[in-house]
Amino acid sequence: MRLTVLAAAAALMITGTPAVQASGDVAVPRISWASCGPENPGFECAAVKVPLDYDDPRGATTTVALARKPATDKARRIGSLFLNPGGPGGSGVDFALGAGTTLSANLQGRFDIVGFDPRGIGRSDPLHCFASEADLEKFFEGVPGFPYQAAQERPFYDRYRSLGPECRDDQRIARHMSTADVARDLDLLRRAVGDRKLNYLGFSYGSFLGATYANLFPNNIRALVIDGVLNPELWSSGRQIESDRIATKEEFREFLRTCDEAACAFGPKSEQRWNALLKSVRAKPIQLGDEVYTYDAVIGAAAGAMYSPSDWPDTAALFDQLSDAAGSLSVAAEADYPNGFDSYNGNVCADIEFPRAFESYQATSRYAARGSEFGPYWWWGNAACANWPVNEDRFTGPWRTRTNAPVLVVGNYFDGVTDFRGAQAVNRQIAGSRLLAYAGWGHTAYGISQCATDHTNAYLLDGKLPAVGTVCPANPNPFLPSVAKAEPLFKPARR
Repeated sequence: MRLTVLAAAAALMITGTPAVQASGDVAVPRISWASCGPENPGFECAAVKVPLDYDDPRGATTTVALARKPATDKARRIGSLFLNPGGPGGSGVDFALGAGTTLSANLQGRFDIVGFDPRGIGRSDPLHCFASEADLEKFFEGVPGFPYQAAQERPFYDRYRSLGPECRDDQRIARHMSTADVARDLDLLRRAVGDRKLNYLGFSYGSFLGATYANLFPNNIRALVIDGVLNPELWSSGRQIESDRIATKEEFREFLRTCDEAACAFGPKSEQRWNALLKSVRAKPIQLGDEVYTYDAVIGAAAGAMYSPSDWPDTAALFDQLSDAAGSLSVAAEADYPNGFDSYNGNVCADIEFPRAFESYQATSRYAARGSEFGPYWWWGNAACANWPVNEDRFTGPWRTRTNAPVLVVGNYFDGVTDFRGAQAVNRQIAGSRLLAYAGWGHTAYGISQCATDHTNAYLLDGKLPAVGTVCPANPNPFLPSVAKAEPLFKPARR
């Protein structure tokens, strides 16, 4: 899976040696905030040293980069609100710089809005598996986005399996990128900004970080929101494919249904057209102007559109054009650098013990394909972990805990990336948590559903939970002209 990391720049300032001893023999770093530069007015940036290995808190360190939008209502300031945009591999610094002003206004200026790049990601001692962007692009040459023909499977597996040694060798951060270590960093950052309890808003993979924090530090929470929720029991055990094999299809059926309902470009009878399109492009790539689409590219476009219904009209128009086109060439996928792809695998392979044998990947791919055409798309990228040992400091559960303050769990009925069942599972796992449902589509609800946004803001500001069983109504059909161009306030980083 390839990630797109926002390209905002920030000036970072490394602080001095850690001071002020903390519990557990971990020193709390002092943060020296400085302007992020004229391109980011009103934001402050910094970087702090944290233990590379919390089993050796006085030993080697690694750097964590931060950015914040200071509270504007100083008199009623609550504290810092830490953000995670997902991924893993998404930059919290970029997320804060891009969304911090709007988020601060939503929360009445009463929080410092703080984003941080988790260890190994972005500006935080980044893991690099390649010497250059050209080497990264070369890695993807000759293999599809995922194998969809039997002959592609072994070359794909061998290519992705080769990542392990490339990423691990001589890079100490690669051995310390577990989500549990990120949660430990987060608790240290909480202390560093002077907050007695944590305020946190995490999206997508950020829900796994939030659940991990809640299990490791259940008594350190003031307000914790997770939106677009992974079931940690599935994710940490390598069984996320049980969700992925059906979740995207469930939302995609809604894409097709609402397309027909609104007479979109791909309708009428969009399901029949979709099936015919897949049959055609599997047999032969389709050329559209100067672009050539292979089967994996079409599946990737459909899965990518499930993140945000605002993309649905353009995606339907693309499928309409592809259905009437034909071609025979192939194109190489473009990759983003630095290090979203690298850090995604660095974190996932640290957390999850995936199979080693090629035959296991083949068997799971067949299982995934029985769920839907999207199953193999989500599965095969895990082959990057086939020769990559897990981090001994990872946390794999048990995932049942009771926190000192209730956790707000937000899930969409039709989320093709982290399905509603994940939110229901975490609601059961964290005693005293509250489930807020959004009856619409897309990945995450904050900034998309006004109802979900209002409930989240009320909880963060005042600790006010929505009533048990609250379901926010779906937004209007995404294909209607009046809503087709509406953009969400926040777009989480892609898994």
